Amino acid sequence: MDTSADSADRAGRAAGFFLVFEGGDGAGKSSQIPELAAWFTALGRDVLTTREPGGTQIGENIRPLILEHGQGEVDPRTEALLYAAARAAHVEQRILPHLRTGGVVVCDRFVDSSVAYQSAGRELSAEDVLSVNAFATQGLVPDLTVLLDISPEEGRARRTASRGGEDRIESESDDFHARPRTAFLALAEAAPERYLVIDATLSRPEIQRLIRERVCSMLGLPPEAGVQL
Repeated sequence: MDTSADSADRAGRAAGFFLVFEGGDGAGKSSQIPELAAWFTALGRDVLTTREPGGTQIGENIRPLILEHGQGEVDPRTEALLYAAARAAHVEQRILPHLRTGGVVVCDRFVDSSVAYQSAGRELSAEDVLSVNAFATQGLVPDLTVLLDISPEEGRARRTASRGGEDRIESESDDFHARPRTAFLALAEAAPERYLVIDATLSRPEIQRLIRERVCSMLGLPPEAGVQL
């Protein structure tokens, strides 16, 4: 769907390309991002890799307030606003400036995570979550969202095997994590032109191949560019 707001957004950020990874905790986003960034760099693109919450000094300072245990009570409304505050700084200070120079931004999480976790997970109003995030992001929408789909059980098994512990959000029950998963899939189903849904249990090379294939198609690159490195 190409609304007038979408058109204005694309015009305002020149030839930049904004790609976001979404999915449940443990889906493998952090493994795929550096490989994709290296590929973009090999193609001659100026790449910014970043994450949410974070990406700026204020965002990194907010991050432990949201994710670390022992920060006192963080109610759902406060949690949603903390994410939005970090995101506002991220978009204004890092993402939009890079896109406006024609660069590529590859980001670990964006607005869809708030819809999935704070609206579906915490059961806040979707309208309220979307409204505050539209303000925070200045209406910025990713060109492509790669959704690495994983079950709550598999995601937890991966997290505990690799790190041994879980942050405040990760440690929620599997029933909680099932709600964001359903929300992510619903978002993707509603706008398939902007999403690439991939089974996160596929091999790392296969996932990377599928992502590059979609990016090549979107950017008008020859298929053989997908194997360049």
